[in-house]
Amino acid sequence: MQILRLNRRQMLAASVTSSAALCWSYRLPAAENVEPLSFIIVSDTHLGRNDNESALRNWRTAIDEINQLPGNFVLHLGDVVDSGRESQYPIYASARELLTKPIYEIPGNHDPADLFSKHVAERPDRSIDEGGVRFVLFNNARRDSHDGFITAEQHQWIARQCEEAAGENLKIVVCCHVPIHTNKHPDRAWFVKPANGQTEFYETLRRHNDRLLACFHGHFHNGIRGWRDHGSTVEVLCPSVCYNQNRGLKDRIAAGEADGFFVDELRPGFVLAELGRGRLTLRYKPIGEEENGQYAADWNGASVENANAGT
Repeated sequence: MQILRLNRRQMLAASVTSSAALCWSYRLPAAENVEPLSFIIVSDTHLGRNDNESALRNWRTAIDEINQLPGNFVLHLGDVVDSGRESQYPIYASARELLTKPIYEIPGNHDPADLFSKHVAERPDRSIDEGGVRFVLFNNARRDSHDGFITAEQHQWIARQCEEAAGENLKIVVCCHVPIHTNKHPDRAWFVKPANGQTEFYETLRRHNDRLLACFHGHFHNGIRGWRDHGSTVEVLCPSVCYNQNRGLKDRIAAGEADGFFVDELRPGFVLAELGRGRLTLRYKPIGEEENGQYAADWNGASVENANAGT
């Protein structure tokens, strides 16, 4: 398990235009000193899905757009290929060479661990320090289950990452494919169950809640979806570049039948993320279209709002 230290580059000053309304909430002074940085989050490229090239076309279009957008680096939250197709990994690697930003992937439940290590990243569990934040990436997915799993060894490693980050005065963002947060219908009821490591993870979160800002996940193909009910930490599921599905979350949340937050946009796309000065802002970028909808939060653990363009 290695730590990669990126050279700090000046963040592009151009702001991302969006018709989304601005979001507001109170601030947590402890998060004010995070150096502003921007990055891009993609997930669930699923190359080879339906045995055609539509997923690859989406990914190549996304790469073309990402190359023109602000962002120091790209996080890929898993399901690089569909159904473990080994022949698709070299195709993914060839497309990745067109990307002009560093990219850091984690496996999804469609990615066999041995093939991912062979073709994408030898060590899926690793951390990256950037702009006063340690991004902790680890594999919590298995090919034989939609649920997530965090091993005892991983818990120990995550705890060490948090302790080392505290010693270096770094904030923490966790990235794994399967959400840790409990969910049920209209979500998919796929998460890290208590017996599979959820309890231990939230114990670690409580010990480092003033430092652990966010958890990013893929897996659900539900657009930007998440919760903020474990202290000040924001838990977010990010959209698929390949396809997303409408599960009625907008109406069910409004009716009190589901909790958490949801950005009402489901076209294939990715996320433009801005982190710093006590705020996280996630803007939805549908492939081939203007930004449409955003989620924003400040770190006080009490006030969260989201806004959607065109609704």
